[in-house]
Amino acid sequence: MEEKTLSKSLSPVQLWGIVVGMVISGMYFGWNYAFQLTTPVGFAISTIIVTIFYTTFMFTYAELSTAIPHAGGPSEYAGRAMGNFGGYLAGFSCLVEFLFATPAIALSVGAYIHYLMPSIPVVVAATAVYLIFVIINCIGVKTAAAVELLVTIIAIIGLVLFCSLGVPRINIANYQFGNLLGDGGVGGVFGAIPFAIWFYLAVEGGALAAEECKEPKKDIPKGFILGIGTLVILALGTLFVASGVMPSSELTNTDSPLPAVLQSVFGETSVIPQIMSFIGLFGLIASLHGIILGYSRQTFAMSRAGYLPEFLSKVSKNGTPVIATVVSSLIGLLFVLTGQTAIIIVISTFGAVSLYIISLLSFFILRSKEPNLARPYKVSSMIVPVISSICVLILFVAIVLSNVSTIIPVIAAFAVAILYYYLVPHKTMTARPVAEAAPEV
Repeated sequence: MEEKTLSKSLSPVQLWGIVVGMVISGMYFGWNYAFQLTTPVGFAISTIIVTIFYTTFMFTYAELSTAIPHAGGPSEYAGRAMGNFGGYLAGFSCLVEFLFATPAIALSVGAYIHYLMPSIPVVVAATAVYLIFVIINCIGVKTAAAVELLVTIIAIIGLVLFCSLGVPRINIANYQFGNLLGDGGVGGVFGAIPFAIWFYLAVEGGALAAEECKEPKKDIPKGFILGIGTLVILALGTLFVASGVMPSSELTNTDSPLPAVLQSVFGETSVIPQIMSFIGLFGLIASLHGIILGYSRQTFAMSRAGYLPEFLSKVSKNGTPVIATVVSSLIGLLFVLTGQTAIIIVISTFGAVSLYIISLLSFFILRSKEPNLARPYKVSSMIVPVISSICVLILFVAIVLSNVSTIIPVIAAFAVAILYYYLVPHKTMTARPVAEAAPEV
């Protein structure tokens, strides 16, 4: 029988790099679209709600990931808790999240490159960078993780530099304390939630590399907890400084908010905004690279479990799922051509929140169904997943009610995926329980 296992080469630091790297582009673009809907104070409220959710969720997710360290991540947890359909739905939600996040990030990479070199069109730059990092991911996870760690560290340095330069120039009046929620009111706060999610979107993707950790049951909690801690500090710091230095009405009109903030301070002729634009590329590339790693592993794992065609689970001699990486990346490239960054962000966050709901359900079901399952890391109090569950319901309702026209096609896509599950896999494939398909780790 052909070997379908991944190589084990990731350390806790490399996992931390993947977790932070998948997300860090959210600090460099996307979140500022929220100011079309609310004020800095209103968006701060949105961000705090989202931060509470992600912090509690990642502790809960660490328990699932260490108990079931598998490349399928959420599809494995849901498959074990709710059977094949639950696993399939979780995997599809993950693919929606990642495959829509990637073109949004790629387009922003293209915009940053175009800003620095106007002769290069945005779509051309986005496509070229996308292909380069698909190739790097095909070489092997050790190389991919090393590149991810390097660009992530550079991106973090960029955010620290931004905050250091911005803090002395904060103008308290820009926070608009006299008009706390603006014309949008409470509705604006909830409407801004998808853009607050963008600060942390894909942080759970580190679980998709769990099977490639050297010692997953020890490494995963370290990588996850350090990762979410790093991201909370960076997200809150970026929002506090950016909205304090530049009026929110101006922030919402740019695809590169951090260079724009520094340009408002140092002037158009200053080299500092140019440096921030260059460093910003590393933040965007870190997420692009990390999310390619994530969706390729999800595609591979769903194929190995029988949800997707079997050829997608073939691996190269170095243990890399090359076919899954290439095929899923070609789908992602199609969305680069749309150029609709804000809409793509909303669709991606809908997939993410759907995934989080399924994952939390899986957590509670497995606690009841398999109380004796070995859990090397265990959430100390059930208050943590309960708080996470309350928050995720708030996020889901906020996204749906404030983006009805955008969400309807996505719901239709979920309906088509469900039809595929019932009409194709059970007739042409052997769809077996994910727990049985998983290798021993």
